[in-house]
Amino acid sequence: MQSTQFDRIARRISTILSVVILTLCLIYFSTGVLLAFYYEPTAGGAYNSLKMINTQVPYGWLFWRAHNIAGNGVIAIALMQIVVMFLGRQFRNSWLTAWVSGILLTLSAIGLDWTAMILDWTQVGYWRFNIELGTIEAIPFIGGQLREILTGGGAINTVTVEHLYTIHSYLIAVATLILAIVHLSALLWQEWEMYQEGPKPEVDNLPQLSEAKFIPSQS
Repeated sequence: MQSTQFDRIARRISTILSVVILTLCLIYFSTGVLLAFYYEPTAGGAYNSLKMINTQVPYGWLFWRAHNIAGNGVIAIALMQIVVMFLGRQFRNSWLTAWVSGILLTLSAIGLDWTAMILDWTQVGYWRFNIELGTIEAIPFIGGQLREILTGGGAINTVTVEHLYTIHSYLIAVATLILAIVHLSALLWQEWEMYQEGPKPEVDNLPQLSEAKFIPSQS
């Protein structure tokens, strides 16, 4: 009975964390759309446009800060939720759907952070991405092709920023939002199954009222 109660608590915590993840994904997606109006995905314009957003655009610094906090928050809470879901694991279709979508959601959130490392075009991001490219190129068979896709061929330049901006904004961001919705739906499905399996009152043990006998009145 104690293990069952622990599993119910773990599943409820997973559902709450999934709601938080979806909320952060919506904040990340919406602030990203607002930033895209002023962001310039070029080698020189990326840094200048983000500087302009932080200093000249009204509330631009707030949207930029919320965008970064939401992205890092999705990764942190998604990793926490994986641990909670593992502790309250139930080998059924709803749990399996939530588990797989949660893993993919975590990977996509990490992918968002990885593709954004060079979008600000700073020295730290540039050299970090340069090191990462060396690691990717060392992958057998497909390393060279992956480097060509990311950089657009040759050195890190404007084409590289455009490729990563496209992957970041139009592919991984949309996939992350869809996975967050699927993940929450699977956990709500699990909650519904938990409610269906809950203890129900036994009708046979309820006290039954004795039938009253009708006695006609004598006039």
